[in-house]
Amino acid sequence: MTAQSIDKKIIAVINRKKHGAILFASDFADMGEQKTINKVFERITLSGKIIRLARGIYCKPKVDTEFGFGIVYPSVDDVAQAIAQRDKCRIVPTGDAALNKLGLSTQVPMNAVYFTDGTSRRIKIYNGRGILFKRVVPKKLNFKSELIMLITFALQRLGQGNVSEEQLNRIKQLLSNEPQELIAEDLKLVPGWIRSIILKAL
Repeated sequence: MTAQSIDKKIIAVINRKKHGAILFASDFADMGEQKTINKVFERITLSGKIIRLARGIYCKPKVDTEFGFGIVYPSVDDVAQAIAQRDKCRIVPTGDAALNKLGLSTQVPMNAVYFTDGTSRRIKIYNGRGILFKRVVPKKLNFKSELIMLITFALQRLGQGNVSEEQLNRIKQLLSNEPQELIAEDLKLVPGWIRSIILKAL
């Protein structure tokens, strides 16, 4: 297949994607040599049809026409989830990334840390941001409720005695729709001080 026909095929795939969709150059490996595919992606990026998020990772950009903000980049979490989906592994945000995802903090971390049962690695993405995947024993991710797992990792970041009233109210709000049986099952897995906070929030 010539570079020109690879070009046409990749553009046809991009045209069918929704704005905001994340694309991996490696997904097109069946079309030719990776070097050729990377060159094609570079050309399409120069045309403005896609933007480069990281090495081999691209996005069909959303453009904000209402407020004139221009290109809207996908969130760091969107990029991390897309990588996890591609690699067929589980990931869970921890620390500041978990706090932000739950709405317990408005601070968006420059470097988001995720626990994973996949490979440990660091990925540099756009605007100086980064994603760190830290491999942990799968048992550490064996929660029945993703929400309880997120709350646990977020509270570990805050530390004992540092949970504000506002944050406790937010946790109450988050837990209001979570099935009680899942919560009860997972309470066995969390440290005592975090268990007390969750029980207080129920």
